[in-house]
Amino acid sequence: MEDVITEIPPPSRFFQEDLNNFAPPSQPLPSPFLLFSDPKTEPLRPSLLIITLSSPSCYLFHNMCNKILIGSLILPEIPFSGNSIEPTLADKCCNIYALNDAADLTLLVSLKCSLSAERSNIVAKLLVGNQIIPERVLILGSVQSQNFRGKLSPDETYAFKLETLAERGNGSDSGESSLLEGVDYFPSGSMVDGLAAALLTQCQIRNIRGTLCVSWPDHGSAVVALVRSLLQKKVLHGFDLSSTAGIEDKHSRKTQIKDHAFDSELYT
Repeated sequence: MEDVITEIPPPSRFFQEDLNNFAPPSQPLPSPFLLFSDPKTEPLRPSLLIITLSSPSCYLFHNMCNKILIGSLILPEIPFSGNSIEPTLADKCCNIYALNDAADLTLLVSLKCSLSAERSNIVAKLLVGNQIIPERVLILGSVQSQNFRGKLSPDETYAFKLETLAERGNGSDSGESSLLEGVDYFPSGSMVDGLAAALLTQCQIRNIRGTLCVSWPDHGSAVVALVRSLLQKKVLHGFDLSSTAGIEDKHSRKTQIKDHAFDSELYT
């Protein structure tokens, strides 16, 4: 006779998703929003909007002088506890800066916190096309090894780009070069996801000249120097980036512990 106590119970007649129907639904997260120091009824119309998502790009612009904090992206799921009054790299926040005057405005959005895939679209719509309507967008992200088709060495640096049709077509029609002229395109078969993909999609939908630049690896002095060189030569011609010179070694020391934790077999 079977022991009803120790015998494995029969499978449930319900599917897992049916069992979840008995649990009370979780409360939806409040929507994120933009908060500016000088609220205006009209949207901002910068000639260039730079959005930094990768660690090297955030580190580079954090050390850039003469930027003015004009607003923030408020994410209700990210607590303010632990953040300092003056912006630091350790803060979990998303700040908006003006890099020059309003005549030829360049805006910087520096995202220094992780964002779930489910929130990517709503955040992308906030940053591109509603309160901020840019002529051109540059998104600085990182190559995700699990989404890359090919081998990536942790000892080498790479930079690739993806462009909207407006960015690629405008350059060929008007004779004006693309924002990152000479940078290789992202290899076919590789994939970009998350907020970087959502932002580039918004640019494509709204017919905005958008460029996504992804770099590898996501830490180390060499990749910081690579991103700085691309910005200085191809994007921020009239800006003084001398204040960021030499910070590569600081970033390398900051990520030295992280470097030892990486196994090169994970990136092949």
